[in-house]
Amino acid sequence: MYIRSGELVIILGVRKYVKINFFRSLRFRITVLIILAGIIPGVVMRAVILKNYEKQAVEMHTADIQNQCTILCNQLSTADYLTGVTSESIQLELTQLSNIYNGRIMVIDKDFHIVEDTYNMDKGKMIVSEDVIRCFNGERTGNYDPDNRFIEVTAPIMDSGSEKIRGVMLVSVCTDSIAENLESLLGKADLVIAMSGIVTIVLAFLAGTLMVRPFHRITSLIGAVTEGYEDDYLKEYSYTETRLLSEAFNRMLGRMKVLDDSRNEFVSNVSHELKTPLASMKVLSDSLLAQKEAPVELYQEFMADLSEEIERESKIIDDLLVLVRLDKTAASMNIKSENINVLVERILKRLRPIAELRNIEMIFESFRPVNAEVDEVKLTLAVTNLVENAIKYNKEDGWVHVSLNADHRQFYVEVADSGVGIPKNDQDHIFERFYRVDKSHSREIGGTGLGLSIARNIVVMHRGSVRVFSQIGEGTTFTIRIPLKYVV
Repeated sequence: MYIRSGELVIILGVRKYVKINFFRSLRFRITVLIILAGIIPGVVMRAVILKNYEKQAVEMHTADIQNQCTILCNQLSTADYLTGVTSESIQLELTQLSNIYNGRIMVIDKDFHIVEDTYNMDKGKMIVSEDVIRCFNGERTGNYDPDNRFIEVTAPIMDSGSEKIRGVMLVSVCTDSIAENLESLLGKADLVIAMSGIVTIVLAFLAGTLMVRPFHRITSLIGAVTEGYEDDYLKEYSYTETRLLSEAFNRMLGRMKVLDDSRNEFVSNVSHELKTPLASMKVLSDSLLAQKEAPVELYQEFMADLSEEIERESKIIDDLLVLVRLDKTAASMNIKSENINVLVERILKRLRPIAELRNIEMIFESFRPVNAEVDEVKLTLAVTNLVENAIKYNKEDGWVHVSLNADHRQFYVEVADSGVGIPKNDQDHIFERFYRVDKSHSREIGGTGLGLSIARNIVVMHRGSVRVFSQIGEGTTFTIRIPLKYVV
């Protein structure tokens, strides 16, 4: 076993091997889908949960700072801190608040001068900030900068005797603790996702393997069928899909068996039909060779019989060639608009001499003029075969009645005779190749057993149908139904 260009190649023998493109196999696709279904939600949840944690942590930290600032601002307002009155207790609280939150506190008066800076860096300087201006206008602010990791909050310092804003407290607090907690949660989430990913991959591979096992069994049985038809059909009902596949395959296998049986029967019939005239000719020729000085009359009689057997062999071969040509040229129909009345009259005129030999009356009845899109050569052959059969299997002094009619969609050719009729059990088989109802008289009549099969194939090629109605001793009626317009 080895891998080559994404294909898994399993050596089965010296010359026989199977190539399986693993990356296009059902098991690989199922495995990938399960892995994606297991990992993607975890990744999405990781991002959403961490984002929500950061947002909530910042909001809580900001609210806590704003509350402390409000308390301290009230104390500054009460102590008149902005008027220059200093208080050690307030100074201590400012320092403690700065230390607790690891941040910087600046107190700004109404002239935007920094009165107090816990970092002692910008005290006495002037500051112009959007947040400070907004706070002087009565709007508290709180901003979070994730890149630089700090929260900036402003709170107004009110005049103790009025509602005027006398100053602003600006607090900048470091958020390293939030970032550290976030990184810790991130690491734990990645570990959980990695572990769940490994478990998901293992489970996905096992699930994929189990899910495709029914298809492997189907493949094995199909492989056995290719070696020769088996009596056992597919019975894989694990899933709805495998049940449907099994049922479809069983129907196909059934049709293949029927076709195979039909082919074997056809080959057997062809062999028998071709060997029968040859056997007769062999007997006749051996009889002539056994007689050293046979009379001329006997030679003439035997040669006549040989000629008859040769003619019979030739007719069988000709009919077989016609069937082969019909199978191969079904798509190459020479369709033209033809006068069906004239076509049928021409056929009957050609066959009347054969009917007169047995004193059979030929009658043609046309109900209306009919023009249709047909292949004139093929349709002539089909109707000729039906009329010839009506003459061959008729009684002495009988009749053959041919009628032509049509509606707005189809035309009908009906060939009825006063012959011996066809048994009910045989009517379903008369269109099969080489099938004969009365095999004992087939040699006397001279048929090949292919005429009705040829006629039916031609009618089907015209998108039509042929039906038979018959009763023993009362005759037979064949009805051809063909569309007036040929449908491709």
